Amino acid sequence: MSALPARRERTQTTVVCAITLIRSDSLSDVAEYAYAATAPAESRLIFLAGACPLNDDGSTAAIGDYPGQAAKAVENMQAALAAAGASLQDVISTRVLVASARQEDLGAAWEVVRDAFGDHDVPSTLMGVTVLGYNDQLVEIEAVAAVLDS
Repeated sequence: MSALPARRERTQTTVVCAITLIRSDSLSDVAEYAYAATAPAESRLIFLAGACPLNDDGSTAAIGDYPGQAAKAVENMQAALAAAGASLQDVISTRVLVASARQEDLGAAWEVVRDAFGDHDVPSTLMGVTVLGYNDQLVEIEAVAAVLDS
């Protein structure tokens, strides 16, 4: 098993990324994410509600557009993380929910999420669901993050 530690600093308050992404040589390398991640015991965990593709006025963004809704959900997730003193680099895992039974739709949403995380390819579950909570909603992203405050 190999681990890729991530580390970053932020102005004003120093925050060191607590996440270690773990890959296993005994599992397929086809997956576009690490299979596991850890955070040290002293890290502060942040549990995010599902980030939805909602505009500031509460309307659903990008109606009928899986990638567009995924992008808006990522944007909203980043705002929630920032409010908690974190960023995408502090996320330890995600769950991407897509209201579709078609793998193409799941893949279209996943590509946007994957690209947003870049090299910080956290463990993630991608799943098709029957329906999500808001009118015309197609995508929702849950996340857990961990930070070391110093």
